[in-house]
Amino acid sequence: MTDPLRSHLDDPELLRRAVALLRVAVYVASPRGDILDANPAFLRLLGVRRLDDLCTYGVHEMIVDPEVFHAEREAVDRDGAVSNWELHLVRPDGGLLTVLESCHRLVGADGEVRYLGTMVDITARKAQEELLRADSLRDPLTGCFNRRHLAALGEACEAAETTWGCIYVDVDRFKQYNERHGHQMGDNVLIRMSRFLMRQVRAEEPVFRVGGDEFIVLLRGATREQTERVAMRLRDVALRTAPVPFSLGWAAREGAETVAQTINRADRQLLAVKVESRGAERGSASLPEMP
Repeated sequence: MTDPLRSHLDDPELLRRAVALLRVAVYVASPRGDILDANPAFLRLLGVRRLDDLCTYGVHEMIVDPEVFHAEREAVDRDGAVSNWELHLVRPDGGLLTVLESCHRLVGADGEVRYLGTMVDITARKAQEELLRADSLRDPLTGCFNRRHLAALGEACEAAETTWGCIYVDVDRFKQYNERHGHQMGDNVLIRMSRFLMRQVRAEEPVFRVGGDEFIVLLRGATREQTERVAMRLRDVALRTAPVPFSLGWAAREGAETVAQTINRADRQLLAVKVESRGAERGSASLPEMP
């Protein structure tokens, strides 16, 4: 007795219609990367109307990272197929895509090799994942990076066995200010302080909020002299433009210490500078009122 399912799958016209209706992008390519055939979903994925529009735009032209593509093709040639291989594509119009590709190596009766591939567009999903990842690394109030990201960068610095410096910033008398004026005003002070710090450092010098009113600037690759220079510049600018009074301490890596140990030394210096500056320069006078 004939299997009705088998007879349907053996029907070339039925298969052709099914592939044409699929929302998954399907293509057939030569070993040179020429697109020999494709379904409408593949054309829509690349933003073209007809297969002829891809006559000069093959697989090699659309792959952003050739090394990743070559690794995939080597796996296909070795194993006969791969599944869910993540690739970055550039469309003929310049648009960027991220897709999951599954690919099979087919050999015809004449010995010709063809690659049958499917692609699923995950561009929107990857963008959402990146937003969620970025949110998980930032303090929701100030937009500064958080302790989690500081720990990750610290591990990366230590693994690279490089140098670093850090600047520790503490808003003066924030607790008293918060109690006197309320948490909303206190939050506003922290937001203004974080924006001040981020304006005064370069993009590669990340600012972290590590406590209620404490911030750290991490200077990857910096020497002691470079760290001191940044700290003094920050102090000098603060005299003119800082939103609130604050104290700072700084330290650069010594020996084989960890980032956490460098931060602790900066914190200890911060406390000492506070006492010395208040005693020597301000005496018994009270600190300026926060605006």
